[in-house]
Amino acid sequence: MIAMKKSSTLLLLPLLLTACSDSRFEDLQVWMDAESATLRGRIEPLPEVKPYQPFIYAAFDIVEPFSRNKMEVAKKGGGGGLAPNLNRPKETLEAYDLEKLRMVGTLQRGKELNALIRTPDGNLYRVKLGSYIGQNFGMVTTITETDLTLKEIVEDSGGDWVERTSVLALDDTEQNK
Repeated sequence: MIAMKKSSTLLLLPLLLTACSDSRFEDLQVWMDAESATLRGRIEPLPEVKPYQPFIYAAFDIVEPFSRNKMEVAKKGGGGGLAPNLNRPKETLEAYDLEKLRMVGTLQRGKELNALIRTPDGNLYRVKLGSYIGQNFGMVTTITETDLTLKEIVEDSGGDWVERTSVLALDDTEQNK
């Protein structure tokens, strides 16, 4: 009996499936055909590949970029006569980067104005005109109530010594403490 029910179900299943596929889906097929006709897909062509041109590096007559000889040639070129005095004794504040030093105030004794400089380790130093601070041979040239100006001597990429002016401004955050 169960076998007969299974076989009759199997026979009716194809009939039911063919009944679903008649004209109910014709409108869907018409719409698909209409949409397919309006599609015009286009693929862009690939970019043109340029042929590879190898670079031949002939460095037999060129000085190696990292050799000491290149630096010596550059140093002999200019000079300019400007150089720091390496024979004078170093001052205490020359051990610190200029960026790490803070101007926290000024002191005036008579007509002479001195700047107060705080180091990263918390020590306080008095600086006057002509004092050296920073690691670039910086000599103090001007002191005002709000900043101090110094002239530094630094080495450029060509090996020449050049002068630059730097300013150390009064640190307002120190004033509020």
